[in-house]
Amino acid sequence: MSKEEAIKDKLISKFTHLDGKINIARQRRIFAAVDNANFLNVFLYLKGDLGFGHLCTITGLDEGENLSAIYHLANTEGILVNLKTSVLKANPVLKTVSNHFLGAQIYERELIDLFGFKVEGLPEGNRYPLTDDWPKGEYPLRKDWKPVQ
Repeated sequence: MSKEEAIKDKLISKFTHLDGKINIARQRRIFAAVDNANFLNVFLYLKGDLGFGHLCTITGLDEGENLSAIYHLANTEGILVNLKTSVLKANPVLKTVSNHFLGAQIYERELIDLFGFKVEGLPEGNRYPLTDDWPKGEYPLRKDWKPVQ
């Protein structure tokens, strides 16, 4: 059994709702989709129990009715788990992971500025990457965004 298969088996054993939602794309690349209600539990299990102690980045996606965030977690063996969660665009609320990875703050601020996510628990801070005078409610990486004339 490969290391990737062992990780997949451990995830499914602990979280049966992940059965059928994990794909080993190739060596050292695992993709998993988890609903937002269970996201933090899976995230913390990967970090604490499975040794995925490095958050590489967070990628935001506009998927029409939903906004998604992919958390790219790596372990010391170079295996990367891409953990995706989705929320309704009408109420795009995520919980912060910055209390587990301080560096997540910058990625979460990007999700707020560029996609319009709301990140519960994120400490107050400067906007990023948009300027402070950027128009409120304008999210340039949403598919339906049109520049203000």
